[in-house]
Amino acid sequence: MTSERVKMISGELYRASDPELVTARLRAQELLVRYNASPPSDAEGREGLLRELFGAVGDAPTVMPRFSCDYGFNIRAGRNLFVNYDCVFLDVAPIEIGDDVQIAPAVQLYTATHPLDPAVRRSGLEGGRPIRIGNNVWIGGGAIILPGVTIGDDAVIGAGSVVTRDVPAGLVVVGNPAKVRGGAR
Repeated sequence: MTSERVKMISGELYRASDPELVTARLRAQELLVRYNASPPSDAEGREGLLRELFGAVGDAPTVMPRFSCDYGFNIRAGRNLFVNYDCVFLDVAPIEIGDDVQIAPAVQLYTATHPLDPAVRRSGLEGGRPIRIGNNVWIGGGAIILPGVTIGDDAVIGAGSVVTRDVPAGLVVVGNPAKVRGGAR
């Protein structure tokens, strides 16, 4: 029998009320309380908490408080990650972030989905689809990245954009829904 955690990570419908998942969310919340309350002068302590929270993180990560996520273990980031204030990463499915990525304030990465069929939704089942962000990507303030989106290397996401589709490498997208406005320079 497949666990609810395995179903969740693999993109199948799962029950978030499963005791293992509830425990995992509580663990993440405890770490986030400590992280978000940590003094800015404790860079070593903050990095240690990030390494405990995230599934993996490269060298020199900077994540400004207040940061929020569901589980943390589904977030994998490369080196030189910069996440500005008040970001939310709903990581019921994997969030993969490349090297040298800059994420502005209030960016939201949503892997969580819910069934469109109301009867299935009422049953308490949920789902998720991964988000993948390439190397050297810049995501502008207040942007929202929806489930299942892949953003290619060197892409730029304009502030306030809602990204509903994949963004090829090297392109600039803006708007709601985000549309191509040119190539990154």
